[in-house]
Amino acid sequence: MTDSVYILRSPNVAARRIGDELMIMSAHDSSLFSLNETAAILWDAADGMTPLAEIVRRLILPVFDIEPAIALEDARSLALGLAERGILQLGDSPLVPRGDPV
Repeated sequence: MTDSVYILRSPNVAARRIGDELMIMSAHDSSLFSLNETAAILWDAADGMTPLAEIVRRLILPVFDIEPAIALEDARSLALGLAERGILQLGDSPLVPRGDPV
């Protein structure tokens, strides 16, 4: 991944909040995921137009007591893991949504 990483919610998943949890289900294989607080922040902010570094700076650093460089690296790893599971899409430039999320 480059320094400018953009994240976008995959259109092939359904997301629902159940209490304090964010549940994600893949339409591809019906896999179910429960996102922790940090992953839910990334999911909510994944508009495809906002760089990951800005999401970390605006939404993660004010909530968690963590060094900015560590927070960004952790967010990159988390975004990559979510992308590998088809939950997020990653790009080196802004991403345009392809239809409405499920």
